[in-house]
Amino acid sequence: MGTTIFERARPAASVVAHSLGDTRHAPFWLDDIAPQARHPRLAADLDCDLAVVGAGYLGLWTALLAKQQNPAARVVLLEARTVGWAASGRNGGFCEASLTHGEENGRTRWPNEIDRLNELGLENLDEIERIVAELDLDCDFERTGAIDLAIEEHQVEWLREEPTSADTVFLDAEALRGQVDSPTYLAGVWHRRSNALVHPGKLAAELARVATELGVEIFEHTPLRKVDSAGLTPAQGSNLVTPHGTVRARKTALATNVFPSLLKSNRLSTVPVYDYVLMTEPLSPEQLAAIGWQNRQGLSDLANQFHYYRLSADNRILFGGYDAIYHYGARVRSEYENRPASYERLASHFFTTFPQLEGIRFSHRWAGAIDTSTRFCAFFGTARGGRIAYAAGFTGLGVGATHFAAKVMLDQLAGRHTERTQLEMVRGRALPFPPEPIASMGIQTTRWSLDRADHNRGRRNAILKTLDALGLGFDS
Repeated sequence: MGTTIFERARPAASVVAHSLGDTRHAPFWLDDIAPQARHPRLAADLDCDLAVVGAGYLGLWTALLAKQQNPAARVVLLEARTVGWAASGRNGGFCEASLTHGEENGRTRWPNEIDRLNELGLENLDEIERIVAELDLDCDFERTGAIDLAIEEHQVEWLREEPTSADTVFLDAEALRGQVDSPTYLAGVWHRRSNALVHPGKLAAELARVATELGVEIFEHTPLRKVDSAGLTPAQGSNLVTPHGTVRARKTALATNVFPSLLKSNRLSTVPVYDYVLMTEPLSPEQLAAIGWQNRQGLSDLANQFHYYRLSADNRILFGGYDAIYHYGARVRSEYENRPASYERLASHFFTTFPQLEGIRFSHRWAGAIDTSTRFCAFFGTARGGRIAYAAGFTGLGVGATHFAAKVMLDQLAGRHTERTQLEMVRGRALPFPPEPIASMGIQTTRWSLDRADHNRGRRNAILKTLDALGLGFDS
């Protein structure tokens, strides 16, 4: 086995320890928003036309778009905690055009649709950009594009194979380091239009603000115990039972993502995989000049265990990824978020990437659970005679794709046959994960194999090749 750049050029342990010495364990994005008007807990029974469960991006977009489509409809949004507290307040803020988690994943699964899926993804991102402007959403939206980075020699050849255009530009080492300066960079491809950056916490808060102004009723601290349709016709809908009241909803949209599905048939469709993130203190003008980055692109490398990083509006660097940790039993627990080994590894990799920033500190560290599906992008469906729609399994690329998914769910609930609902991607089912202990064994073996590939010039072993053949493999 070979070594990676992060092993060949490790920083001193003292540099890592200093950087983490005074780090707050909390999502920076939620610390960095003004105090929000809190929404009440549901305290009585009510009737509504549409109930949305989950106040992350998917639920917020669904409720907002539903009110825009039908202002007279009564739309209720139920949230177990607070708006945007889970994945929507913890992600990297990359608002990607891809609906399929990358070209290769989409082309492998839906070769006859991938060109149109790519067009729909760009249209979706363009529409989000228009909505941000039209609704004056204060969310630090920047259409910067993103650069795929080669940090090992074999990755350069992968990038050279990509078709280029005015919006997809190959950068050799010199050109790349003219954009962002790291001694680890060997080449890159700048996708100029396929990514925007947002402030995740502000985006969630702003979507909630606009939804409320349109008349959506948001109830926080209102966990849903069950969705009961017994004795009701599809036209009557479902009873959504909470600890303090029941919502009688004619239609229901489930936007619970990483949390256990309220539909038994979907319980094995996703697993939670924990992702870890660091945020630096703001860079001084001198520190920023040392690394360049004048065009503020999002960045990610090409390893299986990859890093993603970007600048915030106040010139902090968010640096996340690499470790993707699954815990036996597929549970979502707050104690999984504090993993010192992952934060130390990220800090070490950060200073390998930017040794010129030695001495900088990280102000925040946090983690969140990613709703991973076996096809590595969202799946969709309806249940109970069309009275319920759901989408989940975004696998870390939900910031942009949730807007598209919200439109799919609303089409499905209204019985509309649109281009979106007729896509093979939308109509097909994601294969479920196996039950424990097979799930844990399979996931850990796959992670081990991906690490070996990163240490062996990207070569995939027999385990990964078998998963590829079964449609369960993933090439980011």
